Amino acid sequence: MRTITLILEYDGTNYAGWQLQPNGLSIQEVVEGALARLLKEPVRLRASGRTDAGVHARGMVAAFDTDRAIPLRAFSDGLNALLPPDIAVRSAHEASPGFNPRFAATGKHYRYTIHRGERRSPLVRLQSWHVRGALDLAAMREAARHLTGERDFASFRTAGCAARTTIRRVDAVEISADGEMLTVDVHGSGFLRNMVRIMVGTLVEVGRGKLTPEHVAHMVACPGVAPAGPTAPPQGLCLQEVRF
Repeated sequence: MRTITLILEYDGTNYAGWQLQPNGLSIQEVVEGALARLLKEPVRLRASGRTDAGVHARGMVAAFDTDRAIPLRAFSDGLNALLPPDIAVRSAHEASPGFNPRFAATGKHYRYTIHRGERRSPLVRLQSWHVRGALDLAAMREAARHLTGERDFASFRTAGCAARTTIRRVDAVEISADGEMLTVDVHGSGFLRNMVRIMVGTLVEVGRGKLTPEHVAHMVACPGVAPAGPTAPPQGLCLQEVRF
């Protein structure tokens, strides 16, 4: 039995998220369907995590088992021929038997993109959050420093989060500006449900002057006491990389 690992890139606009679910088409369902056609047998993927509806990925990792002796290249080129234009296999690799990306992952990198243009842009609307008006980047970066380290991020998750603990390690929160585009890169060991989007929404409120960096520090020091900012919309978020 072989274990194959896929590195997947996708535009999540038209999907109900990564995970199989009864109320909408998921990316997992589409990829498993394509694999079943390629291998002539049902396949169940083990993913490194899940992304919500509308969220994108450049480096989602998923593994599966098969006894088919087809060339490794078929799992990239062959599978891409069966997938829709908004989902692609970037690469395929042989892995150790039974490899599970969810449990083997040691860290993830998410990038959130904000469009700061005065007017909306049709060309970036599906990959960014349009935020009008000036943002105080110095204040946002000061607030971001309070979000690094191993901390209790209970204030940065949405209802329905089933995590057993809200303690997470965030290694870096980097804010970069390039013209009208602003990116927030978040590196960490793992994240709660909507954690990155709530972090970004909170940082934008700081940039607008509606919250202070000290408020963010209080959110982390006293989880659940100080209210968080809004949850940033999904289309600006992209899973860049999973580390092992």
